Amino acid sequence: MLFAAAEPLSPADIRAHAGEGDLGAALAELQAHYAGRGVRLVCRGGRWHFETAPDCASVLVRLRQVPRPLTPAQLETLAIIAYHEPVTRAEIEDIRGVRLGQGTLDALMEAGFVRLAGRREAPGRPLLYVTTPAFLAHFGLSSRRDLPGLAELEAAGLLAPLPPTEGGLPDGGSEP
Repeated sequence: MLFAAAEPLSPADIRAHAGEGDLGAALAELQAHYAGRGVRLVCRGGRWHFETAPDCASVLVRLRQVPRPLTPAQLETLAIIAYHEPVTRAEIEDIRGVRLGQGTLDALMEAGFVRLAGRREAPGRPLLYVTTPAFLAHFGLSSRRDLPGLAELEAAGLLAPLPPTEGGLPDGGSEP
């Protein structure tokens, strides 16, 4: 069933077809069986699926329509949603410091990385945005907890540390 499924399956989906039994043990046994092979069984966002093993991916390249890469604005917006979800458009714009382009959120939803998650109980009832299991699978994450923290991003050179100011702290304050 896992081979034939068009999308990753939740444990409940698997149980509906496989019946009762020790699902955890069965999935662990399948993971062990396919370890070191061309495909592997993985869990991303609480859903199970087979994916090509990283060392075999180049061999299995096939002709397909390559999606357009995300723009820097779309990547920045996606990161804000991932780290702050659920988040409104106004909150995204506040964090970014600029207004969102007309199609930024639309492109992320079309790519399957972001979805609507209802409305915030606030004046105007703004829409809430969250990431999807497709986002987790695309970036190789099991859950949002796997997103790198501030220290990891700085260590990787992706964030420059803030320079100290006259008061000794980046915000101009001083230590107590």
